Amino acid sequence: MHTINTMFTFSSNNISGIKNEIGSLLRKMRKTNSLSQQQLADLLNLSRITIQNVESGKNFTIDILLLILQHFNELDSFNKYIKVKSEEYDNLDSLY
Repeated sequence: MHTINTMFTFSSNNISGIKNEIGSLLRKMRKTNSLSQQQLADLLNLSRITIQNVESGKNFTIDILLLILQHFNELDSFNKYIKVKSEEYDNLDSLY
């Protein structure tokens, strides 16, 4: 199981599965905020199809993911995860 703080918990270990789980999470975040796909798209200057594709786990860019996370005030959680992982790699003994 892969975890980003308490924000993301992935039960899948392949890219397609994780994209689907991210899409599901973002759909829940949108619905919790009582937004339609079109409303969220308008707020982010994106198309409704882009939001639909993200929520369906179809191809989306890291920029789109970060934009949506920022909108829902979750970018900090993701950033903390990146910092923790970076520190873990900084503390590994080099093999070379």
